[in-house]
Amino acid sequence: MIVQHLADVVLPNARVPVSMIARLDMFGGARDQDCVHGDLLFRNGYAERLLPAGSTSGTPWMVLPKLTECHVHLDKCYTVSRMSGVRGGLQAAIAAQDADRVHWTESDVRSRAMLGLEELISSGCGSVRSHVDWGRDDRPNAPSLAWSVLGELAQECSDRVTLQLAPLTDAEQISDPAVADDIAREIASKDGAFGVFVFDQANRRKGIRQAFEAADRHGLALDFHVDEGLDDELDGLEIIADLAIETGFQGPVLCGHACHLMNLDPESLKKLTDKLLHSNISVASLPATNLFLQGRAAGTPDRRGVTRIHELCAAGVPVVVGTDNVQDAFCPLGRHDPRQSLALAVLAAHLDPPFGSHFPMITTSARKALGLSANHVDGAAIGDLIMFGAASTSDMLAGVSPPERISAAFQGELA
Repeated sequence: MIVQHLADVVLPNARVPVSMIARLDMFGGARDQDCVHGDLLFRNGYAERLLPAGSTSGTPWMVLPKLTECHVHLDKCYTVSRMSGVRGGLQAAIAAQDADRVHWTESDVRSRAMLGLEELISSGCGSVRSHVDWGRDDRPNAPSLAWSVLGELAQECSDRVTLQLAPLTDAEQISDPAVADDIAREIASKDGAFGVFVFDQANRRKGIRQAFEAADRHGLALDFHVDEGLDDELDGLEIIADLAIETGFQGPVLCGHACHLMNLDPESLKKLTDKLLHSNISVASLPATNLFLQGRAAGTPDRRGVTRIHELCAAGVPVVVGTDNVQDAFCPLGRHDPRQSLALAVLAAHLDPPFGSHFPMITTSARKALGLSANHVDGAAIGDLIMFGAASTSDMLAGVSPPERISAAFQGELA
């Protein structure tokens, strides 16, 4: 039952994870493990504080800000069913996905991407960044068909979700300053982020530098696919950190994958994490795709591709979690749901309870990594919050109930 007092509305029996509160000293509530508990007061449509709980007999509600998906590929999703077979590592997946492009018509891309976007919205997302393959067969430096289609979807769905687009350019491709600048200008026209794939390209350092310089000129965030492998010679993350420091770049920088960190000894790892911390770089762990692609050998794998979440967090480097690929050549299973991705990261990287301490990876920290303002429960508008029928953060992360709009619970009173 929702209790209403004049301009105030109260959601009884609410729990809010401590990590989701900006001003814990002002928020009230009784401590309950990694949450505070009470009746959540909304004043003039905004969450203000917790009042002492009047009753605990009704449905327990876990209240969070809307989730953030920091890294997906809406142009590729739901293509695996038309592939004859997907097996092998990263390069095999790239080849299989490239072969599938014969099916990429405007209607095909739109229908698949919209399915993924609807899943994200229904999972409780308020902000999403999707990477989009760049270039055409006849014009490798021109915007792709998928870029145009997803740009249209971003506008059409802007009242329900913030969809940022990041073109997946190649570090070799953008080592040409004119190409990097032309691409950056197009990205800026769509309010996107400059995305770059960094692996072992000969001109990767030059390409990364051009990305920093073009992003700085056009006011763009940067988003790198980097070191997506376990080869010893991969060094893209360190190059990015060095150039971020050297150029003094002030925009947000997100580096996805960073699987190569698993190869570093403690001393080398500390040197690199110090650079990441100094350069304000965030790292995205993408467990589903990396678990499927990395460490492949005959038999059961004994090396996995999940990056060093514990060590990065301990050093103070912001770590976020993304879904990455869904039912395509890079990951043949899954659905678009940040909560599911965080749950997988918990299992893959041994992230221990209490789980509320990890929620910033798909909320506040994830938004900041995308260059958006952090979202907390206190001070948030009703429409920016979601609730789950869950009595603990373990229940919430286990997916015992779907997210619900808090405004729906008010039955039109203040929604």
